[in-house]
Amino acid sequence: MFNLVRQKRIRHKTAKVLSPFILLLAIALWCVGLGWGMAFALDPIPSRYENGRDLYLENCSGCHIAIPPEVMPTETWKQLLENPEDHYGRSLTNLIRITQLLIWDYLSAYSRPLTTNEPVPLLIEQSRYFKALHPRVQFSEPVTADTCVKCHPGVAQFDYRTLTPEWQDAP
Repeated sequence: MFNLVRQKRIRHKTAKVLSPFILLLAIALWCVGLGWGMAFALDPIPSRYENGRDLYLENCSGCHIAIPPEVMPTETWKQLLENPEDHYGRSLTNLIRITQLLIWDYLSAYSRPLTTNEPVPLLIEQSRYFKALHPRVQFSEPVTADTCVKCHPGVAQFDYRTLTPEWQDAP
């Protein structure tokens, strides 16, 4: 009988010691899993905008890299979508109206408006949003939709957060 009581006490003490350890281990694994998952999710968007984003990427990245919506103001995107027959000297004849509307829904949700009396920039390098996102960058050549890859190697996957080594630790 004495051994049975003693075994219960030992098990109880062992459980008290192991419980915090198991709890801390579970929390650590949960944090690692959460952090790992978040590292691969660049910018999750509501399902309402997914079709528009996918159509934007499909239609625009066929000729040049797809620029993130926030780089250009809403008014620029509006002008580009309203005049597909004059897209920087090219005609986008394959865009149908529903495609334009879905792309517009996505771009208008993720771009920014201009301030009062601000001119509508039609080139990336004219956009104050682009300049705000690149405050310390001195460009040696004109900025185009295809020069971004020099510093952002993940643009083909619409990943503008990954930078080349020279910019990774830049202040």
